[in-house]
Amino acid sequence: MPALSRFTTVLRLFSETRDAWTVLAMSDALEVPASSVYRTVRELVAEGFLEPSANATYRLGAAFVEFDRLTRLTDPLMQMGKPILQEVVRQAQIVCVGLLARLYHETVMCIADAAVPGATFHPSYERGRPMPLMLGATSRVILAQLPARRLKRLWEKETLARRTRHKQFEELRHHLAAVRRAGYAITRGEIDKGLVGIAVPLVASTSGATASLSLVVEAKILDRALEHRLVLLLISSAQMLSEDLSPAKKLASGR
Repeated sequence: MPALSRFTTVLRLFSETRDAWTVLAMSDALEVPASSVYRTVRELVAEGFLEPSANATYRLGAAFVEFDRLTRLTDPLMQMGKPILQEVVRQAQIVCVGLLARLYHETVMCIADAAVPGATFHPSYERGRPMPLMLGATSRVILAQLPARRLKRLWEKETLARRTRHKQFEELRHHLAAVRRAGYAITRGEIDKGLVGIAVPLVASTSGATASLSLVVEAKILDRALEHRLVLLLISSAQMLSEDLSPAKKLASGR
């Protein structure tokens, strides 16, 4: 197993449904000798990425908290995007949740969110949680930004993993071309029943991220006029954030 892969393979065993593992359980799951897993675990513990827990198990360690803080403080997209996201939610003047998301391997990940105080619903998108690549407006405007070759590779991995070809590639390309022309995407109930996602693409060249800015609202309150207003709000906000992230703006500001 390559040096880095042996660490990440162990770490990716941990999930919301299983947050503690023994070395023997890891060995069985990975089909790797227990002695090899133990050496990897020992090194991860030494660096704080794992920590011993009860009954000879291990849990994720505090090193992730340290790096999460550094990411929040140093990632330009998160630094500049969070205040704009909060302002979008405020200007929406309705009960809603705002999302700032980016492409992450074969998924889309929310890196920041903001909600109206007292919001009575919680979308499945939340900070740090990988989400399906082919579902929802938040993902769709990200996919629409990708070159055709990369898009096809991602699509093939997605359909192979799900063992289904529910959408032919050319059909997907035509749909995403329409999204690019419109400059936004709207989906209803694809991720969460009763909720509507409205998303626009975000150009974030300085961070190297393929990203999107979204609002999630309840379907029962969304009429045509409100939909139009929210689309315009998102487009103008994404343009402002893209300008803030541009190399020329950063150079002028001395950042």
